[in-house]
Formats: sequence, C-alpha cells, structure tokens
Amino acid sequence: MRYFDTHAHIGLIHEDPIEQLIITQEAKQANVHKIMSITNNLQDFFEVYQNLSTASNVIFSIGVSPSEVQHPGSDWQQKINEGVQKDRVVAIGETGLDYFRKFGDKSSQVELFIAQLELAESFNVPVIIHNRKAGHDIKEILKSKLPSRGGVLHCYSEDWEFASEMLENHDNLYFSFAGNVTYRNARNLHEAVRNIPMNRIVIESESPFMVPAEYRGKRNKPVYMPSTAAFIAELREESEEDVSKALWENACNLFGINPEE
Repeated sequence: MRYFDTHAHIGLIHEDPIEQLIITQEAKQANVHKIMSITNNLQDFFEVYQNLSTASNVIFSIGVSPSEVQHPGSDWQQKINEGVQKDRVVAIGETGLDYFRKFGDKSSQVELFIAQLELAESFNVPVIIHNRKAGHDIKEILKSKLPSRGGVLHCYSEDWEFASEMLENHDNLYFSFAGNVTYRNARNLHEAVRNIPMNRIVIESESPFMVPAEYRGKRNKPVYMPSTAAFIAELREESEEDVSKALWENACNLFGINPEE
C-alpha cells in the first residue's frame, strides 16, 4: 500500500533542515511515498523549499493563508509568480477563509482568496483551500472562481449536506480528511466520509496538528497518517487495500502526479 499526504506543514514540525529531511524519509519507510509541503507564508515557502530540495518524495504548494492577510507583503503576487515556476511546485495554497480566528477583516480575506484562485487559474494548477467557519462564503466564491484544474477542501470540517452541495456544483473538487476524522465524536465527518464518492476523497496529516486518535498526545507527522486511511476504510466498510489505492490515485490525479512514480 502507498499513501499520499496531501497537506503537511513540515517546516512547523522542525525548523532544522536535517530534521525535516528525516521526517520525509521516515514517512517513506511507512509507505507515505508522497508529501505535499504546505506553508502559510512566502518566506517560509522559500526556506522549506530549499531545505527539502533533495527530498524527491516531496512536492510543494505556494500561497498566502488567511492568517497572513494583514501582512502578505507588497510583492506577494510577484513572489508567487516566482515560486510557482520552481520544480515540483504543483499547486496554489493554502489559501481560503478563516472566520474563527478573525484574521483581519472578512473583505480583506475574501480579496486575498479570490486573487489566489485567479492565480491558480492563470498557472493551470489546483488550489488548496482552508475553510474555518466560512463555509457559506467559500461555497459562493467557488461557484464562479474554482480554477479549471479544481482543488481540495483541506482538513474537511463541514458535514455531508455541505459536501453534497459542493459535489453537485463541482466535478473537480476533492475533500481531504485529517486525523480528526478518527475522533469518535466527529460524527459529522464520519457521515461525510461514508457518503462522499470514494473517487473524491484524499487524506492528509495536517502535521504537526490533528494527530490521529491512535497517537493522541504526540506531535503529529506524516508517518502517522496511514491510521487515518485505516479508519476511513473501517467507516466505509471497505478493505484497506482498496481504500489506500483509491486515495493514492485520487491525490495523484488532483496534483497531476504520475501514480506510477
């Protein structure tokens, strides 16, 4: 079985470049053969990209998260234009809306989000979408702004009803589940996992956050992610082999990666 971690903040697990490389190799030994490296700001992107330049199992996304809306930098679009040209940079993000933490004002968050959706369209890459307590606005914006290559609602936190509506409106949008789906009281996520078509589901570690229930109390990292896949297989009453194969192929399709690599 092979696994694809579609969202890991490797730079937040360890600042040390050698430790970051060790994390990627540990993951590979646990059959996590691909990791999408995520950063919240552009300075971190360029630092982590340099640190992991020799980690061939790592791909990258570049973007400005809603947490940075008050200080994205005056040249943030220029830096994204520069970064997206680099080898193994295959997506824009994470970007999106976060009304829980109240980063800046809503209109500024929306403006930053839409600008990055448009950049993803111009570069013909998918987008990685952060949504926290902003489901209505996310839904309305994506109706006209989801890039042609689609994207993923990362660390999915809405219910099946929301997912059903998004499935009706978009044929190129994926739903990514993190370790919190393994929590026994996450009934809204359990219902969503059972009902979303298997070909639209991917998984992520969301390292160093959202550690699976099996590893509660530890700092999360990609090596723990297969337990999330096993839990999803249990919820769907399908074999781990079939589920892991589908998750791998879905993630490769999302990011334009050869599944045989």
